[in-house]
Amino acid sequence: MEHKRLPPWLKVSLPAGGPYAQTAGLIKNLRLHTVCREAHCPNAAKCWAAGTLTVLLLGDSCTRNCRFCAVGHSVNPGALEADEPTRVAQALAALKVSYAVLTSVTRDDLPDGGAAHFAATVREVRRLSPGTRLELLVPDFQAREDALALVVAAAPEVLSHNLETTRRLTPLVRDRRCDYDRSLQVLRRFGQLGLVTKSSLMLGLGEDEAEIREALTDLRAAGVQHLTLGQYLRPSPVQVPVERYWTPEEFEALAVLGRELGFRSVASGPFVRSSYLAGDYAGAATP
Repeated sequence: MEHKRLPPWLKVSLPAGGPYAQTAGLIKNLRLHTVCREAHCPNAAKCWAAGTLTVLLLGDSCTRNCRFCAVGHSVNPGALEADEPTRVAQALAALKVSYAVLTSVTRDDLPDGGAAHFAATVREVRRLSPGTRLELLVPDFQAREDALALVVAAAPEVLSHNLETTRRLTPLVRDRRCDYDRSLQVLRRFGQLGLVTKSSLMLGLGEDEAEIREALTDLRAAGVQHLTLGQYLRPSPVQVPVERYWTPEEFEALAVLGRELGFRSVASGPFVRSSYLAGDYAGAATP
């Protein structure tokens, strides 16, 4: 059931002024989209102040419609903007971003799912902002080998794909074109091709501890090295309701479990998101 009141550990002040305003202004001027704002992330100010930014590529409309997601969706999102890779690189250089997460909406309408656009953005960032380390948080590209090879060849520091939820809940809260085993397949393939890999789960959608353990075990079996666990917060009444608020103590216990299962780093807490302070965990992101 949907809880009317947030528990006290989920209260957060809204960001304003200072570095947040500067970053928001530059993002607006360069016509960029960020997960920080599109997905209503509560950590925007904290991550931006730490030199971490999460940029949303391929437009702001997704061809899939997961029931938990606030990003807009469309059957035909339109053509890609050819200058977006350069604009992204210019923003990262101007803001002196030390660690950037490049992610995207899912574009099933594109032949390669947007993989070449990811690769082009990486090239531009390496050219214009060589001091910025990169993490790519990518869709599943329908597990197409040519698309996976393109993003692997771009050689980011970390390559990430989110499992999002447990096996049982996947068909209930994700788009019908999403598949639990295909996500594991994609992550396994990234590891086989030599990349440092990462994934994430949202909690509070109705899963239990046994299902979480199963998902973490599946991720480790796929070779995933880095993990984030966070609380699902309903962005608006349109999305699926929260079934449970996991406590900070429960998140810490899951962090211990993750480390016991062999993840190299685990970020686990109510406000953690897949790109939460990603640069802080990058030091562990080495083979």
